[in-house]
Amino acid sequence: MGPVNTYEWAPLRVVPRVDRGECVNVGVLLYCRHAVVLTMRLALDVERLSTLFADLDVDEVATAVRAWPRVVAGEGPAGALSPGERFRWLTAPRSTVVQAGPVHTGLTSDPEAEADRLLSRLV
Repeated sequence: MGPVNTYEWAPLRVVPRVDRGECVNVGVLLYCRHAVVLTMRLALDVERLSTLFADLDVDEVATAVRAWPRVVAGEGPAGALSPGERFRWLTAPRSTVVQAGPVHTGLTSDPEAEADRLLSRLV
């Protein structure tokens, strides 16, 4: 077990109607500066989304959600950004159907295991 470090995390959400603020968590984004870890866990349930929100274009939402891991990995234009900069960019407030929720903090000695734990608790 490694040293205990602070980390930041945010839930990843699908917000079908931004004006109503209703959302469904579909993943978590976690950044640990000391361990230089930026990781994401996704659990997109397309069937659940289409059942809860009949008017939602779930294929479009799935495409948008599946683009996030490429940004986390630093692919494309995000490649010039540090992991911390990518975390900040992804968690910046936006009015889109796929967005990050509020940023929270915690302590962990294993950021990857913590991301798994958060996903199982929140999604």
